[in-house]
Amino acid sequence: MRRMMAAALVALLTGTAWAGEAPLYQPVPDWVTPAPPIGPVGKSATAPVALLFDTQQRLKDGQVWSYVDTANRMASAEILQQAGTISIPWQPDHGDLIVHRLEIVRGPEHIDLLAPGAKRFTVLRREQQLEQRQVNGIITATLPIEGLRIGDVVHFTFSTTSRDAALKGQVQTVAPLPATPARFGFVRTRLLWPATDPIHWKTYAEGVKPVERTVAGVHEWVVEGVLPKQPEWPGDMPARFNRPVVVEASSYAGWADVSKAVAPLFATTGLIPAGSPLAAEVARIAAAESDPVKRAALALDLVQDKVRYLYNGLDGGNYRPQTPAETWSLRYGDCKAKTLLLLALLHGLGIEAEAVLAPARLGDVVDDRLPLPGAFDHVLVRATIGGEPLWLDGTMSGTRLADIRDVPGFRRVLPLRAGGADLLEVPFRANARPDGEVSLTLDQSAGIRLPTLMTVRVQFRGQTGSMIGLVADQATAEQRRDMVQEVVGKLVGEARLDDETLAYDPATGIGTMTASGTLGSGWAVERERRRYVLDRTVGQIDFSPDRARPAWRALPVTIAGPERAIYRSRLILPKGVDGFTLGGDTALAETIAGRTITRHARMTGNVVEVEDEMVGTAREIAPEQVAAARARVALAKTRLLEVVAPDGQSSMYANVVAARRTGALKPLMAAYARSIAHDPEDREVYLNRARFLAGIYDYAAAIPDVTKALSIEPDVNTYLWRAGLYATIGDEAKRKADLEEALALDPAGMAAVLSMANYRMSAGEKDAALAMVQEHVEAGGKEAAQYLASKADLLGMAGRADDALAAMDEALAQSPNDSDLLNQRCWLKATLNVQLDSALKDCTRAIELSDSRLAALDSRAVVHYRMGHLDQAMADIEEVLKTQPDQAATLYMRGVIRNRQGKTAEAKADLTAARTIWPQVDRDYGRWGIKA
Repeated sequence: MRRMMAAALVALLTGTAWAGEAPLYQPVPDWVTPAPPIGPVGKSATAPVALLFDTQQRLKDGQVWSYVDTANRMASAEILQQAGTISIPWQPDHGDLIVHRLEIVRGPEHIDLLAPGAKRFTVLRREQQLEQRQVNGIITATLPIEGLRIGDVVHFTFSTTSRDAALKGQVQTVAPLPATPARFGFVRTRLLWPATDPIHWKTYAEGVKPVERTVAGVHEWVVEGVLPKQPEWPGDMPARFNRPVVVEASSYAGWADVSKAVAPLFATTGLIPAGSPLAAEVARIAAAESDPVKRAALALDLVQDKVRYLYNGLDGGNYRPQTPAETWSLRYGDCKAKTLLLLALLHGLGIEAEAVLAPARLGDVVDDRLPLPGAFDHVLVRATIGGEPLWLDGTMSGTRLADIRDVPGFRRVLPLRAGGADLLEVPFRANARPDGEVSLTLDQSAGIRLPTLMTVRVQFRGQTGSMIGLVADQATAEQRRDMVQEVVGKLVGEARLDDETLAYDPATGIGTMTASGTLGSGWAVERERRRYVLDRTVGQIDFSPDRARPAWRALPVTIAGPERAIYRSRLILPKGVDGFTLGGDTALAETIAGRTITRHARMTGNVVEVEDEMVGTAREIAPEQVAAARARVALAKTRLLEVVAPDGQSSMYANVVAARRTGALKPLMAAYARSIAHDPEDREVYLNRARFLAGIYDYAAAIPDVTKALSIEPDVNTYLWRAGLYATIGDEAKRKADLEEALALDPAGMAAVLSMANYRMSAGEKDAALAMVQEHVEAGGKEAAQYLASKADLLGMAGRADDALAAMDEALAQSPNDSDLLNQRCWLKATLNVQLDSALKDCTRAIELSDSRLAALDSRAVVHYRMGHLDQAMADIEEVLKTQPDQAATLYMRGVIRNRQGKTAEAKADLTAARTIWPQVDRDYGRWGIKA
């Protein structure tokens, strides 16, 4: 209902005529057909909230009089809050706001809120869209409704009048046609006009059955009731296939009539008098260049860069532009003013040019639209030089000579000509210069499992380039950082920046953004090899149109505008490591879903270089081509350009050892230091370095950064992490202190409770540890089974094997097919060295049930070890390490078994790795009687 009301109000705010800046209070006009009274059924609790929505419009003598009668039921406290104040926006420059009735209907009582002595509407004069660079003259009349109660009905009736002198007696209007699922007690849309006037109307929705009649020389068009539910349409179809649920009416016979009517507003004769400041500008351009194309570029540059954009809807400004002299003096103007200024300059330079209307926000809907000026919301210039059309838009910015032949994204426009013109097709071609150009360097010379050093340069032209210049000059350091972070994040994912710059070159109209920092490794295991996807184009194509419904199969798919983009990537791999190869499409030169992609990729030594250019070649994909385009995109995405690592590059531990040996960690440490210096008040920069240090097994060095982060803003997870770091280096006292802080912040949090319980058990406080967990087991709830499993672990640590297994059995009785619980019971039996046959079954069952079977394989390896099945244990261990080469527990067990097999050197390497990754591994496995 509220959306319908908003649509009605938009329809009222058209036209131009001076009127009062205060609401008028008058009876309902005699041409209105009253709506039925609000009956008792309408006031029942099950009635619609919108009991009445009656819109009637009279089109006569160049004026549109719009009448709206509403009644809304205060069905809840929320609706009461929303509807407690009546607010009506209108433009006094365009017509009157006339209040006819405002009353509360309470049972049989009608309380007149406009009775003599009652409060009147207050007018608020704030320009609500000034932030969007619009001065539209809209003011708002408001009136709070006093004494309103739940169950009351607010009955409000008002009109607006609208006359636009620029239309010279012609009229146009749009009215909403409410459709299901909207609910109304009574809804009507009614249009009236003199029967002798050539008014045309058109609807687009399905199920519209108007009743038309002519009585006493007045033609009436009426639709009563809510329309049936409208068909659903895919969001990726061209806008011209949309069917708005409205009725349009106008006095224009066709598009040529619209063109002829608006054309005089953009006539330039006499607008630049001799000796005027603008005449001097024309002379300056003429003296600077003799080539008419270059002259046009200079004129466009003057309008774009010397006159800022500000929409002016005052003084009949909906259609009538301010004069070029006014625009040049004020140094601001909207699309109409800028277009007229540009036309005058071009005509003064002897260049053929005309204004064209365009639908900027609505897209290509004009194809099937009723001819009326309101179908357009933008105007630009179409110049012709040497028989070649040039599309020049004064509201854009950053357009330079190299861009002068670029074409706007409109499908059809309407030329404004004194003799009239029909809709004109706009050609589609890619822009001459890239709209965006990315140069990205990813330095992974330290190792492919370690963080990446990144530098990036992004260049934009046109509007975006100009915006970068504005941000560079006007924004705060934080705002600049946020902007760069957002752009870089879209390119490479989550990155931590340590430097960024913004710059704008007015000569080229290019804005440049540079940044450096760190990001994650980016390599993923697929088909048993680590792979890094370098594709920046094919993978970004989103072409998955839904055309399953029969009614949708004849619809094209909208693609994009005439964009052109270039992506250059440079990946630096570790030196001295052979075997890296390129996979996927290393070369491309074809069109995929309306975009031509050209690719060149090569690997030289340890450096991979890629250049992709993506160019839009079509506005849309025709219905008969959709299936083939979808198949081509799907095929291309199976061949994304990637780098494939050789075997032996999966181990983080091996990467770290090699990087320490070669000094490759130093640049990474320097980058983290720069990141901290760049934003020292951001706790995340310290946590980021701490994660890196912990990731390279320097746990003690990570602690000061975590401490700094806690000093900025303490939280449970960070205290628990630092407690874990203290546990790793064996500082039990500080571990306990952090766990106490975490519990103080979140006494019932499972992570904090279980961490403290484990600490207490390891500290010999067995009863206290078990009591902490038992409290939550007895509390029940969805976490009870996890607490029960943790209780079993604690009982196992306490040496109470029977009690531990009983607890695990109880947990599994509640979730018998829980693979994690099965693995936990297997692990418990293995560490306690009991019931090994059933332990083997538990692990095998967990492996069968789980999508991630590595934990259960690791547990089963310990069971096999306990049973003396060393070969079976090694088979499970190798399977785990093939995917998780840095699993410290698994490395330790392999070292233990290799020692028993007499493979001393291999065992030593495994044990050294395990102890580096998990410094307490000997202590923990020693508790279970497993020693190296």
